Amino acid sequence: MNINQLEVFIKVAEKMNVTEAAKALFISQPAVSKALKNLESFLQIKLFIRDKQNGLALTDVGQEMLILAREMKELESKMLQLACQENKLLRGKVRIGSFPAASANLLPDAIGLFRTQYPQVTIELMEGTSNQIKQWVDDRSVEIGIVASPFEPFDFKIVAHDSMAAILPENHPLQLEREVSLEDYRNELIFCKGGHEAVVLNTLEEKGIPFHENLTVQTAETLIHMVQKHLGIGIISRFSLSSVTHHLMIKEIVPRITRDIGLVANSFTELTPAGKQFLNIMGQLYGAVLPQDFEFRT
Repeated sequence: MNINQLEVFIKVAEKMNVTEAAKALFISQPAVSKALKNLESFLQIKLFIRDKQNGLALTDVGQEMLILAREMKELESKMLQLACQENKLLRGKVRIGSFPAASANLLPDAIGLFRTQYPQVTIELMEGTSNQIKQWVDDRSVEIGIVASPFEPFDFKIVAHDSMAAILPENHPLQLEREVSLEDYRNELIFCKGGHEAVVLNTLEEKGIPFHENLTVQTAETLIHMVQKHLGIGIISRFSLSSVTHHLMIKEIVPRITRDIGLVANSFTELTPAGKQFLNIMGQLYGAVLPQDFEFRT
């Protein structure tokens, strides 16, 4: 359990709406849902009653937990105010670009830890596809991007390895097969733009497999919906798939397709002090190897 999860819990309890809470916290809806799920899993209780018709409602124990959570946030605020009196704190803003799956899987813990160490630094999050984020980094709309490979021409540090998989609806003819051949089913493939299609097409070209564009979509949610409607075989990264809810079968694909998730910037050495510390936090959590001179000194 961390303070960030409590902050998400408090905001959802105030809004009684995950989407509105996500907007207020400037993070994605999947990130809010994941933070709540992790908190409930840690506490081994249900904080909310989820009803499709009536929306969210706090459970009895959830109401008691909300009081305690607010007390903990107030205590945290008092501790930070005391620390501010004694220390020269890092200030400013870090502008981060991220695709939704990275926001859900990587950023909640990173933002939570960053906030505890640098409470006077504001984080501004923009979400889009990997291709959009690379453009934002290039034109300096964001300072740091979290994107899928390839990373060139930017400075980059890898934080996660990923692989592509096939997703199929129930009762599909391939349901008993262990893997899906991209060559045999190349005319039935559905995949996402903005990061997925590049790695798929590059691999098919390297393997000499001809490709016919059947259907491309913008988001993992749309891809899942299309597969559920039996419009084709979905090709999606396991990293992205882990951030969305579905009831589809997951199969290995042949040939195997891998990619990396990484942090990118125009120049790591030219980042703001706050940006460098955000990279340090990501390195602590996910093993990105960062230069020692990234340590901020007051």
